[in-house]
Amino acid sequence: MEQHLLSGGSLLDEQGRLREAGYATSLVKTYDRGAIRAGKSRIKEWDYYLIYNDRFGVALTLDDNSYMGMVSASFLDFDLPAERTVSPMFWFPFGKTGFPASSAAGNVEKSMKGAFGSFTHEDGGRRLVFCIENFADGKPFCCDIRLTDEPRDSMVIATPFPKKPTAFYYNQKIIAMRAEGYAEVHGERFVFDPKDSFGLLDWGRGVWTYDNTWYWSAAQGTVDGHTFGFNLGYGFGDTSAASENMLFLDGVAHKLDRVTFGIPQRNGRDDFLSPWHFSDNEGRLALTFTPILDRSSKTDALVICSDQHQVFGRFSGTVTLDDGTALRLDNLLGFAEKVRNRW
Repeated sequence: MEQHLLSGGSLLDEQGRLREAGYATSLVKTYDRGAIRAGKSRIKEWDYYLIYNDRFGVALTLDDNSYMGMVSASFLDFDLPAERTVSPMFWFPFGKTGFPASSAAGNVEKSMKGAFGSFTHEDGGRRLVFCIENFADGKPFCCDIRLTDEPRDSMVIATPFPKKPTAFYYNQKIIAMRAEGYAEVHGERFVFDPKDSFGLLDWGRGVWTYDNTWYWSAAQGTVDGHTFGFNLGYGFGDTSAASENMLFLDGVAHKLDRVTFGIPQRNGRDDFLSPWHFSDNEGRLALTFTPILDRSSKTDALVICSDQHQVFGRFSGTVTLDDGTALRLDNLLGFAEKVRNRW
């Protein structure tokens, strides 16, 4: 496995190009929105949190995509199964939402008619507060969740796009923080207990090309009494310098090389709700993914198109750590997604 480990310093050079492509286990590169040399309408900044236990979960997104932004919330019921997503949009923020340059410090919030969201750092943890007034059946969605026990290591990757020198993707995934708090939906309160509830952060800054398809999967929970999680993915930009594939055991990263999402096919199309099979090129990953529900959405408005399938389900099989230790996963809850965006 030949993968480039990022060094410290500025993310971009004077021409707005990535100084180096590769991976790290923390945000060793410094992101500066002012150093970007691409068109202002192409800059994308977002924070996405996913918090869940074996019974229910929420997904929360604040993003500023220059010409539009979102305050998005999802409620996930794994027992029914069912999901509800509401994503109020706002127009032409062009960075005024005020996303911080690092996930380690700084806060962001957005208030608009009928919706509010904030992600703040408080008392050594992260606090996530959201409210969307008309979420389901005329009733609101509200949540107040605190994430603690942030792991030592995370997945960080700096990715270029070969046909656009000033395009880049700087991304961090923090997996398996402990979650405590509540979400209210349908007039009912759902409580997250840190004993069995976990949260992850997808922190992203970048300039994308127009048409992209990516594959992403993550899971988090407890395996043999240890906190465990993983991040798997590919398809987005030029990942020849490094992949974003990592296992995490008690907060320590174990690097994988290349993975393949074996999405089943039916009549020549992806069959998202049949079992998937995950493998890698080094024999360290052999997982079956049994879907529970597909959080799907499709928008096709001529020049803007988004086709998203975030499938939640359970992973079973084996993964191998850097020292050769094999771990058995038995119905570990997580998700796998395939997304195509033209925007």
